[in-house]
Amino acid sequence: MNDNSQTEGQSTTETPTDFIRQIIEIDLANGTHEGKVHTRFPPEPNGYLHIGHAKAICINFGIAEDYNGVCNLRFDDTNPTGESLEYVESIKKDVRWLGFDWEDREFYASDYFEQLFRYAVKLIEKGKAYICDLDSEQTREYRGTLTEAGIESPYRNRSIEENLDLFHRMRVGEFEDGCRTLRAKIDMAAPNLNLRDPVMYRILRTTHYRKGDQWCIYPMYDFTHGQSDSIEGVTHSLCSLEFENHRPLYDWYLDKLEIYSPQQIEFARLNLNYTVLSKRKLLPLVENQIVNGWDDPRMPTLSGLRRRGYTPEAIRDFCNRIGIAKSDNIVDIALLEHCLRQDLNQKSTRAMAVMNPLKLVIENYPEEQVEELEAINNPEDPSQGSRAIPFSRELYIEQEDFMENPPKKYFRLSPGREARLMHAYYVKCQSVVKDEETGEILEVRCTYDPDTKGGWSQDGRKVKGTLHWVSASHAVPAEIRLYDRLFLKEDPDDVTEGQDYTDNLNPDSLQILTGCLVEPGLATGKAGDHYQFLRQGYFCVDPDRTVGRLVFNRTVPLRDTWAKVQRSGKR
Repeated sequence: MNDNSQTEGQSTTETPTDFIRQIIEIDLANGTHEGKVHTRFPPEPNGYLHIGHAKAICINFGIAEDYNGVCNLRFDDTNPTGESLEYVESIKKDVRWLGFDWEDREFYASDYFEQLFRYAVKLIEKGKAYICDLDSEQTREYRGTLTEAGIESPYRNRSIEENLDLFHRMRVGEFEDGCRTLRAKIDMAAPNLNLRDPVMYRILRTTHYRKGDQWCIYPMYDFTHGQSDSIEGVTHSLCSLEFENHRPLYDWYLDKLEIYSPQQIEFARLNLNYTVLSKRKLLPLVENQIVNGWDDPRMPTLSGLRRRGYTPEAIRDFCNRIGIAKSDNIVDIALLEHCLRQDLNQKSTRAMAVMNPLKLVIENYPEEQVEELEAINNPEDPSQGSRAIPFSRELYIEQEDFMENPPKKYFRLSPGREARLMHAYYVKCQSVVKDEETGEILEVRCTYDPDTKGGWSQDGRKVKGTLHWVSASHAVPAEIRLYDRLFLKEDPDDVTEGQDYTDNLNPDSLQILTGCLVEPGLATGKAGDHYQFLRQGYFCVDPDRTVGRLVFNRTVPLRDTWAKVQRSGKR
């Protein structure tokens, strides 16, 4: 349950109320932090941002905006293994795409390496840190468990002079990787395992993407986090809930260093069903080519969602609706899709696309005649105007829109039955043309009623079936990619012994349809353009489109399960 006054799933245009904003408002009323609000978003440049990061971005930048404050973009680049400029640039692109601006406040933890080194020296000089020769496995063994106290390192009581000497020799590269660490001297019996003499620095000869080979020792994230916030003057350090148990350690460092201490507040991270939101799990999907890169439209990365056709407005609306909670919960992905449909319904140009074409010939329509029929671009937004679509004797409709021997309650086209062609005329099926060998239906032969132009009968008769179509001689070929959820189970980690989350992958998460036909006006569509294909769903033009080759991604189907459940009162 969310710890705020906004009902989950309820859209609002007002500034949401939540426990973080309540804390900030009390601080402002009391003059804490001199009435300032200064936040930061601190991603690691070791992968692409995903929808979970969007929540953190909206919280940090959004709260700063609400209170006329500022928000820094700081890259936590303390682990050069796997970090790259590619990830930095992708992160910056994603934050800007969501509509946020850090102005001139772009920072890097690596910019503070020299200052962090001096902080470490200060702790050694105060007898609060020491050089330890235990290897990583021994360090884990000595740490103890939740029910058993840890064991002090045999190197814990080295003299300050020896520790300073060894630390400087570590910096100049005198020792091998992994043979020594700098550890804080706190309490090996502390109930909080993070306080059991945590490692502050390790030896790691890996080229840093910004600093090159300038450093061969690197600070741990826990030693960098609080001090970086302090250096930047952050007032409210907003972190996800997994950092709650680390806060006492951050406070210990800041207290012993006698430097400014920001106020850390934790919130629950975003968890979505049918989704994994861990770089550790997303990376193998890319590396093992289970998906086609970080921007694969099936990925929960912001670049993947953007390519699939998600809009920043929909994602921000979603983050606003779920609110800010103090405890972990799982959000239904149907809510995210609902937010997207609501946004795309207002923006998307309507168009007709036939995915599995079946020829329809209007026998009483003049062979050489072509009409330009008017179609509204978006009934939700009259300012988008209308477009002209060509209509001719030979059309294509969906194969599923004709059935020779239909069941009851089938209201589309069948022998002797009348149906409406969207924006056009009523047509009545007279006969079919079949392949003599296979019996496959090749053509549907119809007649039309010229008094039903625009799709409405002048004599008042009504038909239940409405079909979309394209003119055979004017339609443009297209490839259409139908994307579905990447995982079959709500919890992808729900597996039996010997399996992992990849055993729950959806084998039908991508279907590629070739031979599709779309309205001729879509030929000029640019990558990212949104359309609602009538009766099919919402689609966007994929960056793969080239001159003479149209590619569309299905962003989301028309069916809105979230809205249906909301109306039924079950949520």
